[in-house]
Amino acid sequence: MNLPHMAKDYRQLHDPNAEYTMRELSAETMGVDAKRGGGRDVEITDVQTTMVDGNFPWTLVRIYTDAGVVGTGEAYWGAGVPELVDRMAPFIIGENPLDIDRLYEHLIQKMSGEGSVEGVTVTAIAGIEVALHDLAGKITELPAYQLLGGKYRDEVRVYCDCHTEDEADPEACADEAERVVDELGYDALKFDLDVPSGHEKDRANRHLRPGEIRHKAEIVEKVTERVKDKADVAFDCHWTFSPNSAKRLAAEIEEYDVWWLEDPVPPENLDVQEEVTKSTLTPITVGENRYRVTEERRLIENQAVDIVAPDLPKVGGMRETQKIADVANQYYIPVAMHNVSSPIGTMASAHVGAAIPNALAVEYHSYELGWWSDLVEEDVIDGGSIAVPEKPGLGLTLDLDAVEDHMVDGETLFDEA
Repeated sequence: MNLPHMAKDYRQLHDPNAEYTMRELSAETMGVDAKRGGGRDVEITDVQTTMVDGNFPWTLVRIYTDAGVVGTGEAYWGAGVPELVDRMAPFIIGENPLDIDRLYEHLIQKMSGEGSVEGVTVTAIAGIEVALHDLAGKITELPAYQLLGGKYRDEVRVYCDCHTEDEADPEACADEAERVVDELGYDALKFDLDVPSGHEKDRANRHLRPGEIRHKAEIVEKVTERVKDKADVAFDCHWTFSPNSAKRLAAEIEEYDVWWLEDPVPPENLDVQEEVTKSTLTPITVGENRYRVTEERRLIENQAVDIVAPDLPKVGGMRETQKIADVANQYYIPVAMHNVSSPIGTMASAHVGAAIPNALAVEYHSYELGWWSDLVEEDVIDGGSIAVPEKPGLGLTLDLDAVEDHMVDGETLFDEA
């Protein structure tokens, strides 16, 4: 701010009868009406949601203010999330959107009866919290990563969650891996291993027969050998196997260049998770089914995970994910953010990925959805990475026409800003 340019002399800044006062100058530089108390004097006036029918039902959240500034966030998909956001709206309407931590804790406390320790209540709060970061960044004219303390990197690596028409065919997986690397430019991939092998007898007991393990190891072998050093490749099990089967599978694929094996056992029993992780040299990744730092912390402190994978719009939001990363960093554990979001939640993850030292990558789950990028006016993913925007807030502008074109049936579009 160039004060001499805006005031005739130094004395004018302190003269209550002068054309500009110091308070007015501060407000003017922030684009907020000075009569309303400068940048601090902003109130939330409304909270709205719209669900987009993507490869998941993305719940977008918008927060409106009396300054005419609007923030956009995203909550992880789940039944009842929009209703929970509506339920919480009265708790933040009339409040100052810059008080992000206070409002977050306020919602956690107010929603304790609905279960604000975990589950869809935390997810709904996360959608509001992301929108508050976008809003606060716009008010202060700072990118969201700056609100988190600044950045370690200018761009964040993206790993592409890959699929094929026949996900059980090892050669088809290898072909798709090669295509995604060579044609789409990604150097980080993930494939599913909880796919049928033809050897199953009873999937309910979580036991892997020898033929099933050989089949999954063949997928790992074909994919990793095909891409070699051109890409890191992870493999997802979706909490499917028993501890013994998970340990046998992890041991079988130790000889291959596996980036990580994700969620090999059900998520509830952390003692079992710790046992599996410590039994193998194959890196184990867990975290998307844990909520807030209080739950993720147990995984990390018990060293039951080699790479932690919180899902930002699910786990509690941007600052909660940063807190998880802070705990993980004390144990030298990297963070690979699970992400099945629209561009809004994806960019929120990228801002956190820029602001933490131990960020490994952010997932992209919608490469087969041709209109994913149409939801915003800006480019998001380019060449397997996200350049972190310098624009205020998240740095994205919703294309409301595109949102309207892809809304879940029965949804109502947001109000204009």
